Amino acid sequence: MHAHSPTEAVSVQLETCLLPSEYLEREVTIDIYLPTQMNGFDQTSLLLINDGQDLVKMDFLGMIAGLIQKEQLEPICCIGIHCGPNRKMEYGTAYSADFKGRGASAGLYTKFIFEELLPFIRKKFNAPSFRDKSFAGFSLGALSAMDIAWNHASEFRKVGMFSPSLWWRRKGYEDGYDDELDRLMHLQVRKGKFYPWLQFFIECGTLDETADRNNNGVIDSIDDALDLIVALKAKGFTDEHIAYLELEDGKHDVETWEKAMPDFLKWGWGR
Repeated sequence: MHAHSPTEAVSVQLETCLLPSEYLEREVTIDIYLPTQMNGFDQTSLLLINDGQDLVKMDFLGMIAGLIQKEQLEPICCIGIHCGPNRKMEYGTAYSADFKGRGASAGLYTKFIFEELLPFIRKKFNAPSFRDKSFAGFSLGALSAMDIAWNHASEFRKVGMFSPSLWWRRKGYEDGYDDELDRLMHLQVRKGKFYPWLQFFIECGTLDETADRNNNGVIDSIDDALDLIVALKAKGFTDEHIAYLELEDGKHDVETWEKAMPDFLKWGWGR
């Protein structure tokens, strides 16, 4: 592996693997996006992405190859982890299921990441270590990425959240729900520590949803994201650690996340 001369085409290879998981009791489809020119894995960042099936819909391969080709992005290795039929059970917060019992397998999904996926990647590429690891996702997959990174902060550097499901709560609105106590990710941040190396990228669209539970004229997904930022800042994180992107007319869909993705990649691994 070597530095490329300007005439040499940079490309990114896509390899799809099926990884049987004992924890999840299913085969997990993973897409590995591997730049052809990189200086070895110990000098390359690894980015895990939940809902990897959405990357295929947005031509992530062409996007990342183009950014590397234009030298706007350093070569990074990305792993798109496809969700399974039990997505609402596997994604969520390992700390607790939500008020409807969803996310009950989030702890098993965390085990899959650390005890099955990462060892598989290390073995496949004979790469005992990477320069650093980051985790991203969309919607409920974003909540899962944040949950796993926050609870294993020593393992990760950056978290990317696109339209994250930060409303995830342990009480229904009609059961005495309280913003301060019942949103599961905010609660964990408030109970957690300050990890100065962690950085967070959060994207919300102004048309992400229409719900506005406190009738303040701001949709819940944006309120929940801004409240998470407040909780992070109360821990000691600053604007150096947190990037917030609000897309005018952005929706809860792949097309919007595709628009935001280059911003996230350049924020995290730009040259």
